[in-house]
Amino acid sequence: MYSIKVNFEQKGLDPVVLDNITAGDSLLEILLDHDIELHHNCGGVCACSTCHLYLQKGEAFIDELSEREEDFIDRAVSPRINSRLGCQCILQDGKGEIEITLPDQTQFLGE
Repeated sequence: MYSIKVNFEQKGLDPVVLDNITAGDSLLEILLDHDIELHHNCGGVCACSTCHLYLQKGEAFIDELSEREEDFIDRAVSPRINSRLGCQCILQDGKGEIEITLPDQTQFLGE
């Protein structure tokens, strides 16, 4: 089981901790299942960069960065060394703590 701390760059949103998360799903799926919006234009098939996030802690618990994912991260808004695509961050079997930061989603949601 995993614990996932979600931080937000968007003003007015407080961090959220998701506990008892099982392996097998992507961070995108987990966030959406917990009513946390992470935009995903392509539907989570690694064909865009809108589910871009920053992985602060726990990279050993998710699938490695692929060349395809890296290509799309290069197109994301404000990529960093710890940038990942939520649709490609599949939790592996195990347990631990993961911390992510979601970029400000208002640029995609039209707020």
